[in-house]
Amino acid sequence: MARTDHSFPAGSGSPAAAPAALRGRGAVTNVRHRFQRDDRVQVDDGWSASGLPADYVDSVPEFLADAPSGERVIPILPDSRVAPAAPKTTVTAEEARKMLSRNDSPDIPFDVAVNPYRGCEHGCVYCYARPTHSYLGLSPGLDFETRLVAKANAVQALRAELSRPGYQPSPINIGSATDAYQPIEREWRLTRGLLELMLESRHPVTIVTKNALVARDVDLLAALAEQKLVVVYMSITSLDAGMARTLEPRAAAPWRRLETVRTLTDAGVPVGVLVAPVIPFINDESMEHILQESKAAGAHYASYTVLRLPWEVKTLFEDWLNAHFPDRAQRVLHRIEDLRNGRRNDPNFGSRMRGTGIWADLLRQRFAVATRKLGLNRHRLALDCDRFQPPLAANATPSLFAAAKADALAASSSAASSSDFLSPVGAKASSGVPFSDGLPAVGGAVGRGTRQLRAMAAGQLSLFD
Repeated sequence: MARTDHSFPAGSGSPAAAPAALRGRGAVTNVRHRFQRDDRVQVDDGWSASGLPADYVDSVPEFLADAPSGERVIPILPDSRVAPAAPKTTVTAEEARKMLSRNDSPDIPFDVAVNPYRGCEHGCVYCYARPTHSYLGLSPGLDFETRLVAKANAVQALRAELSRPGYQPSPINIGSATDAYQPIEREWRLTRGLLELMLESRHPVTIVTKNALVARDVDLLAALAEQKLVVVYMSITSLDAGMARTLEPRAAAPWRRLETVRTLTDAGVPVGVLVAPVIPFINDESMEHILQESKAAGAHYASYTVLRLPWEVKTLFEDWLNAHFPDRAQRVLHRIEDLRNGRRNDPNFGSRMRGTGIWADLLRQRFAVATRKLGLNRHRLALDCDRFQPPLAANATPSLFAAAKADALAASSSAASSSDFLSPVGAKASSGVPFSDGLPAVGGAVGRGTRQLRAMAAGQLSLFD
């Protein structure tokens, strides 16, 4: 038989050999990760679909024969080859030693990131973060979206890092290798705890998500936005519900994401949209429509990236293509190679995000024309790092001079907000610490320092309280 694009041998990723898609999951299999030393292969044990061996009919005892007809009656036994159930999501808690991860990549717009979870239940098959599960000895396939890890002490660990002497604030991205608002956040609430810490310490933060759950924290986000401390990016790959469900099975529906953009914008939170990733012949035709609807919902900023296939993601994506779009799988892969100088993946800085060649130039021109017409990216929001106030470490005592310095910085800021936090001593005093002699009401940073000194002199407060 002549060899064609669809007649590759089994196991080569051909449509005939592609695993079946699982409902509610992105990956169709658990691929072998790059650190795995052994291989596991499924084999047919020779039992028929009824749970009986193929030669069982010939070995039926005589007393089971149907006397009138002479036909043998085969007993009905439990089926031993039922279809496997869809894998359920499990969450394991871990104690993180640190939360801040740094990068020096020239094509990533942030230097510091925090990830409260490992893995992501959204199940986006194209996710560049999938290979991180290999470091846990788990597969970047189904394991990445079903065997999750929650960093139970995320807030405490980050507090300890932000309170260290000499820490220099830089905008922290929450959710660079996971989605901080994936479904398990409803129960764990780690991301909300991180935002509370950001607000307490007046630390700038950026968020990228595909989930409408981010609107739950609109109160914190609005308070951060008042001080120019936050920007939220909503990732939208398609406005077609069916396509979105195939690409990102457990992420919010496209219309819910647009509603979330509107909700956050109405609350004064700066919002951008990411058309990411752009996949040739899958969602590339939706770019202009996504930008138009996002602008109508209130988005001010926009960006895009081209599909990346690092490490095991390449195999996962090919299997996914053959399972869902076997008619165009080869066409998609060839166009990806056109964007990547003949390769499935390009790891080089500067070209890995947008691609190279004529098709990459066409996408770049389309995006530039659309954003210009819609008025997106007309100005860039600069997050304010000067407001940062180191938070108190767990079980730490308030510092007299650090509090006075923080209050002086807040007072000297021309854009100081009326919702500034009380100093640690001021908060403690308002919580019931007795000042029987009655301190005079003196305002400003110097006044607060004076109150602290007088309280210490009266024996009502010490540096070790």
